[in-house]
Amino acid sequence: MLNRLRCIPGLLVSENVPLASCTRFAIGGPAWALADASTEAALAAALRVLRASETTYTVIGGGSNLIASDEGFPGVVLRYTNATIEFGPSSEAAKTVRVRAAAGALLQDLVDRAIKAGLAGIETLTGIPGWVGGAIYGNAGAYGHSMHERVIGVRYLNAAHASSGPRALDNVACEFRYRDSVFKREKDWIVLEAELELDRGSAEDLARTAAGIRQIRDEKYPPTMRCAGSIFKNLLLAELPEPVRAQVSAGVIREGKVPAAYFLDQAGAKGLARGGVKVASYHANLIYNEGGGTASDLRKLIAELQRRVAERFGIVLEEEVQHI
Repeated sequence: MLNRLRCIPGLLVSENVPLASCTRFAIGGPAWALADASTEAALAAALRVLRASETTYTVIGGGSNLIASDEGFPGVVLRYTNATIEFGPSSEAAKTVRVRAAAGALLQDLVDRAIKAGLAGIETLTGIPGWVGGAIYGNAGAYGHSMHERVIGVRYLNAAHASSGPRALDNVACEFRYRDSVFKREKDWIVLEAELELDRGSAEDLARTAAGIRQIRDEKYPPTMRCAGSIFKNLLLAELPEPVRAQVSAGVIREGKVPAAYFLDQAGAKGLARGGVKVASYHANLIYNEGGGTASDLRKLIAELQRRVAERFGIVLEEEVQHI
């Protein structure tokens, strides 16, 4: 079967690849094979081969929000690596510009190029690691703004019907919600490309805003830190039980959300550790791999944090991370 995959133009296949090398946590055992598709045709062809041969497979992106098993993955890990970013034509009088970004493009590259072109709307996403496909999948966001605000449409491939070719969804059909989208529920749908609409602005002003945000993010989540950023989703104030809402001071609430870190801090999360993974001493919603950490350590620590918050407040914290 691997030989059949290797015959597909635009598909790079490697065997026995440690998933630790594909995730920001730097955790995870070996995958039987890693297959990187650089074109839509290669991705569709690989899916046809995998499904026809009934080979176990999974699809991932940049691995910035991913916990991979210590045992690895007994099949093929497939990635769509096309990193193309294209700016649509526009006149000087146009107030907006359309931008197309392939799923394999680094989100930071998209942000940087938009800022350089004087296009506003995604500058607050600077410093968020990962690929555009993952940012669409999880509706990534920061500082009061999320991807969905700028998405016009998304092209995707249904793995179950790869021969039928790409399909498209408009913004509404993507069913974006806080750190959520239809792609989290439709596991066979693979993001290929997103089209965004950005406003014209001052490149200097946008760069200044992004630099300030980047400084804050880098202090909180140093680029070399082996972590996924926040481990749990923040909570919508309106969805919390009344007794819990009554315990939250107004100064904690941000854009109608209560930071998960607030509840974790109250539950004594800071500094907790299991094996080689630890909760930061300065941020209760940040778990990182100190060195030698395992997925088992990470899962146990996450479970302990959820248990503490549930016992203290009667609420269940939902993970932002995905698992293999």
